[in-house]
Order: sequence, then C-alpha cells, then structure tokens
Amino acid sequence: MSEPVAPKKTWRPTRRQFLLGLGMGGAGALALGLPAMRLGVARVLDEGIAPSGDPVDPTVWFEILPDDRVRLHVPKVEMGQGIHTALAQLAAEELEVPWERMEVVHANTAHGPVDERGTSGSMTVVGLYQPLREGAATLREMLRAEAARQLGVPAASLVAAGGTLSVRDQPGRTLRYGEVVARHTGAWEVPEQPPALKPAKDFQVIGQSMPRLDLEAKLTGQGVYGYDQRLPGMLYGASARPPRLGSTLRAAREGKAREQPGVVAVVIGKDFASVAAESREQAHAALAHLELEWTGGESLQQADVDALTTVKEGEGVIVQDEGDVPEHLGRGKQLSAEYRTPLAAHAHLEPQAALVEVKPERVRVWTSTQSPGSIRKQLAKALEREEESIELVPTHLGGGFGRRLDPKAAIEAARLSQATGRPVHVGWTRTEEFRHGFFRPPTHHVLRASLEESGRVLAFEHQQASGDVLFSLVPEALATVLGADLGSWRGATIRYALPHRRVRAQRVKLPVPTATWRGLGLLANTFALEGFMDELAHAAGEDPLAFRLKHLGEDELGRRFRRVLEAAAKRAGWGTPAPEGRARGIACSVDMRTVVAQVAEVSVEEGRVRVHRVTCAVDCGLVINPDGATAQVEGSIMMALSSTLSERITLKDGQVEAGNFHDYPLLTMREAPDIDTLLVGEGDQPLGMGEPPMGPVAAAVANALFTLTGKRLRTLPLKL
Repeated sequence: MSEPVAPKKTWRPTRRQFLLGLGMGGAGALALGLPAMRLGVARVLDEGIAPSGDPVDPTVWFEILPDDRVRLHVPKVEMGQGIHTALAQLAAEELEVPWERMEVVHANTAHGPVDERGTSGSMTVVGLYQPLREGAATLREMLRAEAARQLGVPAASLVAAGGTLSVRDQPGRTLRYGEVVARHTGAWEVPEQPPALKPAKDFQVIGQSMPRLDLEAKLTGQGVYGYDQRLPGMLYGASARPPRLGSTLRAAREGKAREQPGVVAVVIGKDFASVAAESREQAHAALAHLELEWTGGESLQQADVDALTTVKEGEGVIVQDEGDVPEHLGRGKQLSAEYRTPLAAHAHLEPQAALVEVKPERVRVWTSTQSPGSIRKQLAKALEREEESIELVPTHLGGGFGRRLDPKAAIEAARLSQATGRPVHVGWTRTEEFRHGFFRPPTHHVLRASLEESGRVLAFEHQQASGDVLFSLVPEALATVLGADLGSWRGATIRYALPHRRVRAQRVKLPVPTATWRGLGLLANTFALEGFMDELAHAAGEDPLAFRLKHLGEDELGRRFRRVLEAAAKRAGWGTPAPEGRARGIACSVDMRTVVAQVAEVSVEEGRVRVHRVTCAVDCGLVINPDGATAQVEGSIMMALSSTLSERITLKDGQVEAGNFHDYPLLTMREAPDIDTLLVGEGDQPLGMGEPPMGPVAAAVANALFTLTGKRLRTLPLKL
C-alpha cells in the first residue's frame, strides 16, 4: 500500500538532547546575578550544543511502498547542502534497505514530522543522527515482528537484509518489506523503547560517498523550486516597497492601479498595499499607479552605519572572562588592532517565493523556506486562521543561508489569495531582494594583547560590536535579558590556552534590517581573532603555525586543533617556498564543535588579490557522506572567499545602493581557487558541517597577503 502506516502512539526516545532553556530571566537571573547568568549561557552556547529533531513515531517518517521502495519524509529542507542524502543514509543503515530503494521527500505540515526549529545552524545531521536511526531501527523491528507472525516463526529467527526478512537457514522462506506491509491489517504497535543500534564496525552505508538522491531531479528540471511552483488559474502578486529604509506607509489609495492591464485586485491594509494580476510583469507595473504616502525613514549614509557600529570601550556583555585581563594587559609588549566587516547580502540564486491558495476550509502553501513550522505559525496569525487548517509544502530552495526564515513572500501571497479567491504566486525581484531583505550585520573589533619576553601571549582581549543577528528574531524582552546576541558573537571567544582572556560583545541597534547569514558571526569574528593572532606571531618573531601550536592546550580541543593545523600545513607545503610571486597564510577556528584549519595561497595580479589554492583540514567527527562533506567545505570556502574579496552592501541617502549583481559582484568561476579538503576527524558522532568551514577563510587570505606585501589589511573586503 502507498499510504503510510497510521501512527498509534507518540514516539518516546531513550534520551533527549536540548537547547539551553533561555527562560533563565526573572527569578533565575536575580538568583545568579545577571552578569553571571549571561556568562553561564555563553559557556553553554559556545560548546555548540544542538537540539535533536522532534522525535516522533517512526510510522510518521516512513512509507513502505508495494514495490519495496522506502519513502522517507524529512522535516529538514534540501537547499543544496545534500542533507536529504545524508539522512537517508542513516535510515538505510538501520532499516537494512538497498540504497536504490531509498526515496526522500520534504515532509509537509500535514504529512510527516513538523520541524519547529528550522533547517539552520549546521544542526540537521547532528540533531537527527540519533532519533532518525532509532526510528528506522524501530520500524525494522516492527516489520520483523509482523513478518514473524505472517510466517509463523519466532522473530529472532528472521534476518533483515536487502529490504527483506528471511528465516535463518531457510532461504526460501522470505518476505519483502512491501509484502509485509501489504499483508498487515489493523494498527501497528510501536514499541516503547527503540532497539539497540548497529555498532559502527558494522556500518555499510554510513561513511560511504553515496550518490545524491536529489541530483537527477535537479539536473533534469523535475525538481520544483518555490519560484517555479504553479497551479491552474493562479495570479501573480506584487507589493509596494518603502522608498527609504525605515519608511512606513501612512496612507494608500488605489489610484489607477485597478484599471491597469491584467489587474484583478488591489489589496490595501494598515501597513501594506498589494496588487494581484494575470502576470508578474502586470502586477509590478500596476504598483506605479497606486497613490502612496510614506512617512519617516532614515536618510542614512554609509558613514552613519560605520559610526554606529563602533566599539564603545568597556561596554557590552562579557561572554568570556578567565584570569585577570585588566591587570595583565599592561605588562610586557603591548599590541592592539581594529578590524571591520561590512553589511553583506545573501545573494542566493533564487529570490523569495511562495504560492498560496486560500479556501474557506483550508490553506495550501508551497514556499522556499528553511522553517515550515515557523512560517505556518506566522501565516495563521496573518490570516487569523487555526494552524491546523494550513498545509505548508516546502519546495527545493535555491540557496538559504538564513534568508529563508523570512515569511514576507508567503504572507503577501496569502493576503492576495484570500482577497481574490484564487491561488496567488509572489516571487520577489532581484532588486527587491537586495534592497528590501535583511543583511549580515556590520562588525567592529578592538583587540589588545600583551606578549611576554618568551613570545607567549600573557593576556588577550577581544571587544566586538555588531548589529543584530538572532536578536532580530526574538522578543525584545529576551534580548534585553541576554544582553549579547549569541549569533553576533558566534566564533568570538578565544580558544587558545591563554592565562588571561576576555571577550565583550556589544549590541548595536541599527536602522538597517540585519539578521541571520551563513555562519552568523563566525566569519567576521574569526577574521579579527586569527588576523590578530597572526600579528602577535610576527611581533614575537615566530612562524605563525608554530606560534599557534605552542598556544594550544593539552585538552581534547587543543589536540583537535593541533591535528587540523598540522594536517593542513603539511598538505599545503607550509615551511617550503611558495611558488614565485605567491605567499601562504594560515588560520583556524571551531564552530558547532567542528574544528577547521586552512592555508590560503595568494598572489596579487594587476593590483587585485588572487587566491590560487585553499587547503582545508576538517575534524567534524563521524562523517556520514565524505563526498557530501567535501562539497560543504567547497561551498563554504567559495561563499566566504567571495565575501572576503568583493562583497559589500553600502547605503546612500537612506537606500541600499546595490540593485542587482552588477552592483554586487560575486566570486566568479574564473576566480575560484583549487580547494583541497582533508577530513581528519574521529569519533562516533557527526558534528556541524554546513557553516564551520566559513570561519578561517578571510583570516587565512589576509595573513597570506601580509606575508606577500607587508601590508596588514583589517577591513573586508580586502582591497590593496
């Protein structure tokens, strides 16, 4: 049968991972003292603890079809990162199913597990590794028990292999999984506890470079993205956008918009004005005929944002404090430096898009989103409907990077569909995406350190100022309690074994919308920390690699850093002469427990920085799919390198200057370096992979440029 087995009871895992409860405000904060509470939160978050996916009855995850294919309903979205393949490997391993019979589809909010956390933070495989394996193993044992009943043999006598259950020593007595399900009647009994999982020594699928399950559909055009979604009789929507950052709509009238060709409806609300038409072009053209009055808005210039994003000495929240930094910063040889990073766009291939059909009995939504559960909640609020009446179907995503947490396109389409009684598709233009989305926040870093005569770092202080990242997504009351945006200081703490180290994170409220971007604050903070660490090495007269190695601890993290640094350096030829006209730079970081080291080999051609090669060593624990992990490294490095060399959003007269890619150049294929990836991790658990390789890129390139030119560049993008 093609329908999933009906669930009987809620699945209960043997253990639960959890994200730190942030309700420590109020009495908890008063009991501990607010600074102590904040520091405690920071310590936990710095460990990269990831939540698991919501554990559910395995029959909600899986369908077993009559032709023996196993369909896995995945609550995490596929946006090019290959997680559907990795998650299918976890399921196939425990289910004992041949790879060619595995099929993965996006779970929608009416069928399959509903993910309330979203696909973000490099947490997908980490969070689902245990629950999905347990669910698959439980389903295997449910099939075993049912096959035993059908064959009239003890369950212990059945061997699961290749999608079949066979009686041991009686090869002729076999049932395929599809047969077992087809013959079953009644409700399935779900065990209270999952069975023992397969030991790593017996893995046959986990750890192998299995073919991407989504690749063929994408190559042949069968994979549907949000921008491509269509329904018969649908309309296209467009909404008026403010002329300046911070402008609000004071009054709106239809004007002559409804009279324009193809226009079906004009919908005006308290703070919006939208048009639905027979084509996208007609909808956008009609916007010019609305009569709109805008008020307020910031006549911002770029210099204003730069001035606002500046560290104020001693302000902000302390997120790391060990030893006595004030006492020891004044001793020995003292060094200081300032680093800056700019506003940046996501520049993902597919702009925001959603198709919504509102009917009295239900709402159906197809959208490119990283968070189906969250978008459904926001749609329910906007439409004043019950969540259960909304079915949201995630599509493939043409890139996410945090931008797909935005519900605006879906809400705009829903309002227009509600008004017209027809399905409405909203697809943002590229100019809308650049000028009316949200951005990676700018940052400013002030770093100070003191060196002993021996060349060891005695004290190290990092003060950081940043616009909002995650605070743009949470209630202001919670932001006030936490004080420092944990997204903005991701990667900001000092991981070398220094006796005195302190980090302050300062929140800057900007009149520019800023939020999540790939890696959150990781790229900016690592650029500052590892750039300054390189400065300290040169001030001490030491090799940058040796300097880093001697400041590592003897704990597990120190040993892992040593492993990746030495592996990357050896592969890149560190310590040997670079090719003529080139130099090498090194940097490292840790994020989501994954440790990364990179060596960049650069030159200067006609006054422009050229990166020829990046050698990257990664310790991400247990690797589920080596080819997929390598692709993640390559994608991270390319995106980070583009940001390092060219990407920068600027403002003029209250408006974003970039309107398309000609104003916002990305790294081209011709400029792409050779990337050499080494997966050197150990362990029995996977660690984060989607963002950690972003960390060292900018610092490694800047450090190489200093060796080559003698110029220390401390502002992104790097320009000579």
